[in-house]
Amino acid sequence: MDPALAAEMGEAVARTMLQYRRDASGWETCREGSGVSVSWRPSAEFPGNLYRGEGVVWGTPEEVWDCVKPAAGGLREKWDENVTSFEIIQSITDTLFVSRTCTPSAAMKLISPRDFVDLVLVRKYEDGTISSNATHVEHPSWPPKPGFVRGFNHPCGCFCEPLPGEPSKTKLITFFQTDLSGYLPRNVVDSFFPRSMAGFYANLQKMVKTFHH
Repeated sequence: MDPALAAEMGEAVARTMLQYRRDASGWETCREGSGVSVSWRPSAEFPGNLYRGEGVVWGTPEEVWDCVKPAAGGLREKWDENVTSFEIIQSITDTLFVSRTCTPSAAMKLISPRDFVDLVLVRKYEDGTISSNATHVEHPSWPPKPGFVRGFNHPCGCFCEPLPGEPSKTKLITFFQTDLSGYLPRNVVDSFFPRSMAGFYANLQKMVKTFHH
């Protein structure tokens, strides 16, 4: 992928993610519990929903980031039940790359294995926040493969934010906006994401405790 185009796209996604982070309007809570809130609003990118997760994780932003960051052979493959493998197809800079993520079947096998090819920008902000910003791209060397339905992530990612006065805790805000493709009943998709996001926070907290405490 052309590095200049990738850089431009990465910046655009980071701007979109900051807009999602700042814009409090239109969100409807669809799941709450164990300190995690999941809300949604209609996506402006595709005929589906944009989901937002919010919760506090015990661990510094660096420790939490270490567990959530998109990295080949990283911790994410160990704890995230929605990731079977993650590989980097093209490294453009230290913080900008194209990745392929594979996911297992889900929702009692109603959702078959998927793969996603994304451009990912990692960004650190002055207040100590670390964020991932991703969106789907076409990559000539990675056409759809047998055994996987190619899905498409619209602008998505997370913010690991320091909590003022609480150095050992992190506010984690996540955004998911995924077109799973294929022929899936809408109700299956709409029930899958909130449940899976709540599980994401619970499993992440266990991993941070295991590795960093």
